[in-house]
Amino acid sequence: MSPLASYRRLFELAGPTYVVVAFVARLPLAMSQLGTLLLVAGATGSYGLGGLSAGALAVANAVGAPIAGSLADRLGQRHVVLVQSLAGAASLTLLVALVHADAAPATVVAVAALAGLTMPQVGPLARVRWRPITARTGGQQRRLVDVAFSYEGAADEASFAIGPALVGLGVVVISPGGALLLAAAMLAVFGTAFALHRTARTHRGAGAALPTGRLLTPVLVVLVSAQLLIGTLFGATQTGTTVLATAAGQPGVAGLVHATLGVGSAVAGIATAFIPERIGPERRILGAVSALFVLSFPLLLVDGLPALIAVVAVLGCAVAPFMIGVFTLAERVVAPARVATAMTVLASATGLGYAVGSTIAGRLADQHGHTAAFAVTVVAMAVAFVLVLTAQRRLQAALHVARQPELVAA
Repeated sequence: MSPLASYRRLFELAGPTYVVVAFVARLPLAMSQLGTLLLVAGATGSYGLGGLSAGALAVANAVGAPIAGSLADRLGQRHVVLVQSLAGAASLTLLVALVHADAAPATVVAVAALAGLTMPQVGPLARVRWRPITARTGGQQRRLVDVAFSYEGAADEASFAIGPALVGLGVVVISPGGALLLAAAMLAVFGTAFALHRTARTHRGAGAALPTGRLLTPVLVVLVSAQLLIGTLFGATQTGTTVLATAAGQPGVAGLVHATLGVGSAVAGIATAFIPERIGPERRILGAVSALFVLSFPLLLVDGLPALIAVVAVLGCAVAPFMIGVFTLAERVVAPARVATAMTVLASATGLGYAVGSTIAGRLADQHGHTAAFAVTVVAMAVAFVLVLTAQRRLQAALHVARQPELVAA
């Protein structure tokens, strides 16, 4: 089956409503991080506090997501995502109200953390649904699941393009607070729709037994570390972009500029389905991280928005292939009953990395400007390259074992 035919088959199985709902429901998380940074930094004049607040949101989301994923493995996604969507929307609304009321910095950071804790990780949970959705496709299932993961990677990256763009548009047309209130409304509506969609019933059920199978393995540690570093890229690059755009007198453009990272990444993500199957996910990860390392260096040379747009757009072309490889490899090697937990752990690592990147970059930017923030991106990609290169044999061995059902069962 060709990649295009596989995409058509996937969308037929899931239905167009699900595809739209699952995509829009993930936008609020992408919007909330930049929205919080712009809201708090604009109100206080401190990128350090803005970065700390956005980082607190990301860290809390990183802490809460695996817990929610574990509950989804046991109970199914419906109730878990529904509660998270409504609570997350309420928390974002409260954050806007407190910032406008000049609340104490500690209170602002705490409520930002509450918002992160309660927001669902729709992207990872959507990945979990594809295996039961394709359950009746027989020998085509492995290929369809791989293509589904390519689509999900592209959808995630598109959300990180459109989310910041919506924030930038909201800042220009209304205000940073208005942008976050838009995210809250979208989460309440589309998060609820994602929770109640019929596909949520295909993944376990209330009262199911506790999931079994080992979760924390050396391979998963490598993959989690890789996602933490790609999250650092997001946080540091977004902060450096915001600083440069603000210095140019166009703070609202920061989201639009950062969106170019996701545009290139989304296109590359869709194209990943056309890579020959003989090139395994571990080799795809190595190729992508090599490109990320090389393509991050020009960030240190940019001194204006036009150059930054070009550099970020090219850099983005390697992001989705990297993340798709990581999530695909995890789905293959993790025990089937622990997949939702594993997916949310990986997403949590991304959020934690965003927090690390935005916090460190924010503090460095306060003292040394945007170039110092972008230096955090370059260092993170250097570490990621070394990590993936040294772990190749371990990743290959894990995939070899996963291809042998009798060994996996043992």
